[in-house]
Amino acid sequence: MFQPRRVPLRIACIRSLLPVLLIGAMSLAQADTATAEPTARPSGIAAYARAHAAVVGLRTTVGDDARSAESLGRQRSGSGVLIGKDGLILTIGYLMMEAEQIQIVTHDNKTLPAKAVAYDLATGFGLVRTLLPLEGPEPVGFGTLDELRSGEPLMAVSGAQPDDAHGDVAMVYLVGKRAFSGYWEYHIESAAFTSPPIANHSGAGLFNQRGELVGIGSLLVGDAMGPGRRLPGNMFVPVDLLKPVLDEMEQTGSSTTSRRPWLGVSSTEQSGRIQIIRVNKDSPAQQAGLQPGDLVLAVDGTTVATLEAFYKKLWARSDPDGEVTLTVLQGAELKTIRIRAMDRMRTMVKPSGI
Repeated sequence: MFQPRRVPLRIACIRSLLPVLLIGAMSLAQADTATAEPTARPSGIAAYARAHAAVVGLRTTVGDDARSAESLGRQRSGSGVLIGKDGLILTIGYLMMEAEQIQIVTHDNKTLPAKAVAYDLATGFGLVRTLLPLEGPEPVGFGTLDELRSGEPLMAVSGAQPDDAHGDVAMVYLVGKRAFSGYWEYHIESAAFTSPPIANHSGAGLFNQRGELVGIGSLLVGDAMGPGRRLPGNMFVPVDLLKPVLDEMEQTGSSTTSRRPWLGVSSTEQSGRIQIIRVNKDSPAQQAGLQPGDLVLAVDGTTVATLEAFYKKLWARSDPDGEVTLTVLQGAELKTIRIRAMDRMRTMVKPSGI
């Protein structure tokens, strides 16, 4: 089993990872010279140093009236990555959704206030911006998940945390690229899976061997290599999903694809059926009488056997606030339950700035 290499975020830690990372970088460089024109990219230790300098700590506080406070807590901490010269920082959305206070923590343990810019339900990304100049680090460029190969070494970096003033840097390996369905009514067509696992994964930056950002940390998983193959690791949301919606997120606070029906359930796949494991308080699902343990067999008369099929059938509706018909096995009783869905984005406390 791989053991992660976790060391303080200093230039020395980059040097300790450099020999392994450069093995892959050399092969990529050879491929680049044969297929692409020369570009002015930082390379080697300079690229990695710039990458880890762009990762900051993120601490947020949400109000008692926030819907997400019950499941995610009022105090949250994780990381973000500087992507804009104006202090724009990319993070994982659950850290800053509904936040009333946001703080950025630099590598030298300075704290800066920040404001929410966007939360995107469809991708899971969040954007915040510092209210004071972030001196020192430069924004990083984007890579792409498409270029990465299985087994390729990557660098995962987390910012300063309450229990770790320096943050961490670790060498990880790409072990999978595939679609991902989350139990919280979430699905993306492509995600990056890495191992060994890093503990401070929330909002951590995943960087390729050119020091480009390729993903943002979301979850710890037990099946990084795929269903039925037990290997602990992390799931990163690829920045490829951000590129088409970044401008829209900055302008409107979200993306058009985030305006979709929401029921308010957490679910898993069980033997070709969808089992509800949690029903959110005051959600459309609770109001309609859905209960933990119920099995969802069909949506609007169409059989669904996977979370992906369940979500895609639900989201195919043009009206996010329309009525949805579920065929549900509740105990031993087969029921048809009609639910008035709602636009999830309208149920959230909107942070100042969005």
